[in-house]
Amino acid sequence: MSERDKVFAGSIPKFYDTLMVPLIFEDYAADVAELVAASSPDAVLETAAGSGVLTRALAPKLHAGARYVVTDLNQPMLDHAAARQVCDSRIQWRQADALDLPFESRSFDVVCCQFGAMFFPNRILGYTEARRMLRPGGRFIFNVWDRIEENDFAENVTHAVATVFPHDPPGFLARTPHGYHDVALIRAELRRAGFADIEIETREKVSRANSARDAATAYCLGTPLRNEIEARDANLLELAVDRATQAIARVHGEGPVAGKIQAHVIVASG
Repeated sequence: MSERDKVFAGSIPKFYDTLMVPLIFEDYAADVAELVAASSPDAVLETAAGSGVLTRALAPKLHAGARYVVTDLNQPMLDHAAARQVCDSRIQWRQADALDLPFESRSFDVVCCQFGAMFFPNRILGYTEARRMLRPGGRFIFNVWDRIEENDFAENVTHAVATVFPHDPPGFLARTPHGYHDVALIRAELRRAGFADIEIETREKVSRANSARDAATAYCLGTPLRNEIEARDANLLELAVDRATQAIARVHGEGPVAGKIQAHVIVASG
């Protein structure tokens, strides 16, 4: 993963939240929120919160006295998340690195992370930090995307943008969001971090957009794929969106589009 893969700045948070979140993130956020809330935790830590889709899903499910600390490494994304959230005195917003958390050990009943582990430069360290945060009996709940071939729009966009830069195709989507899908590896890294009980469920869902262009715009302008395109030639950004739109429309139609998405949902404890 390159440093550029972690940069969610400029207009990316806006496109991410308005287009990417409803496209692929909301349904999985609801799943994680249900899992977290099931144990009625008194204290929850969220890492890599992004634009706050999980925060918005989870906060209403926590009891009135719960403490909810929401963190992200990227301050612009955290600011965007806080601005979207209704006023809630239980929530504390904190810029923090998931690999070096500034909280006392055994401070939380649940640590949760929505599609963030793929961005950790050292996942074992990130998992070790999550375990350090947990009280006895606590749970680490997170999800990661399955391989890109199981996620229709991401694969369509990747192939389409490659035609714009055939000698140096941008690889962000396959490399980072969809680059950590090996269930055996996930289990092994969690065990190395000290987790003994690990449950992994692969969940397929349907991604929907009002048009092929909305889906293409979401991926090309609402993720660090934009950084890769602009680093090659910013003047070709519009062409990349056009090619991605055409690729999605060829497979999924001209009107409202729907495609398969698939992710692993993980609960680790012990």
